Amino acid sequence: MVSLTDLPAVSEKRIAVRLTPDALRQVRAGHPWIYDGSIDSIGGDADSRSSGDLAVVFDEKRKFAAIGLYDPDSPIVVKVLHRGRPRQIDTEFWQEAVTKAMDVRRPLVASTRTTAYRCINGENDGFPGLVLDRYADTLVLKLYSRAWLPHLRDVIAAVVEQLEPTTIVVRFGRAAADGPTFGLEEGSVIYGPAPDGPVEFLENGLRFECDVIEGQKTGHFLDQRDNRALVQDLAEGARVLDVFSCTGGFSIHAASGGASFVLSVDQSPQAIEGVDRNFELNADDEAVAACRRKTEVGDAFVIMEELAAQGERFDIVVIDPPSFAQRQDSIGGALRAYTRLTNLGLDLLGAGGLLVQASCSSRVTADAFYDGVFSVARSRPVRLREIARTEHAIDHPVTFPQGAYLKALFAEVG
Repeated sequence: MVSLTDLPAVSEKRIAVRLTPDALRQVRAGHPWIYDGSIDSIGGDADSRSSGDLAVVFDEKRKFAAIGLYDPDSPIVVKVLHRGRPRQIDTEFWQEAVTKAMDVRRPLVASTRTTAYRCINGENDGFPGLVLDRYADTLVLKLYSRAWLPHLRDVIAAVVEQLEPTTIVVRFGRAAADGPTFGLEEGSVIYGPAPDGPVEFLENGLRFECDVIEGQKTGHFLDQRDNRALVQDLAEGARVLDVFSCTGGFSIHAASGGASFVLSVDQSPQAIEGVDRNFELNADDEAVAACRRKTEVGDAFVIMEELAAQGERFDIVVIDPPSFAQRQDSIGGALRAYTRLTNLGLDLLGAGGLLVQASCSSRVTADAFYDGVFSVARSRPVRLREIARTEHAIDHPVTFPQGAYLKALFAEVG
């Protein structure tokens, strides 16, 4: 286990920041990001400023406007923690922030059927660049900025006091890992004993396991929990295709809902191995045990084309791809990819079939995504009857426009 005492201490120094008028208005309205181009002036020379220093934003009258983390390694130079009246960023501040985040999630905390959920959703919960996910008694803290390192001792103390975990593991986003992390590495245990294997948890009463050390994201994609439950409700007797299946969240919910057959497709052999293990964990569920199933490793686009050419048809097609728009200039390519997937999904669905198509690309707006799906349908001799549009679950709140990323369409083919 890595000791938190090896991390740098919180600096007593404060960096004075003055913004452009437009940027100041946005910050006061609740926006959590301050870009380099939005800064009129910043105190001290670059050599005197360190990642994680507290940056105080003043208005033109030298009146306090906000305070945040200084991050010289990011285009978002200041990540806003608090706005309004002056406030000390100390142990009490972090305790209040964790309490506020957990209050939003009380229904999940009280649940006996779900023991995995997001406790802190980054900027949307007042922790810009930090995510905290719970898997039973294990917490996974993911850092997308090294500006958090000097503050981890206080943050972890607040988290431990309120969530009482057995273990806390730290993971790093790509940018945060590219620089000094003071002994912390990807998968470091910073509280409690190291996991001796995959961590088991419940989602909607079903059993799953995840690798919190090396698994994708923090180990599992928690944000689709409600959509998986909806598929479960609609799967009775259905033949189901689950592409980009990862470790089988949609597949197992469909099987538990009474699906007659499930085909899970992912390009990662490790993910497909996870599908098999998660099915085994639910072998005592009669519907899961009765469901015929198959897994296939490969490119979803290619496999869907092959299935269509073979004349295969399904009652439900679930399309939940990774983000296709990592940069602003990749939006066009993302929309073309969604169009192609919609066409392939419709190729595999007969009348009365259900298309479940999702996007986790924040740069692709919900309107653009939904319009694209229905535009494909209009170009074909089919109609789509919308059943539901879903967005973020309770543990993935959205408090500013750029914080919204997830959208999913449930539509019946007519």
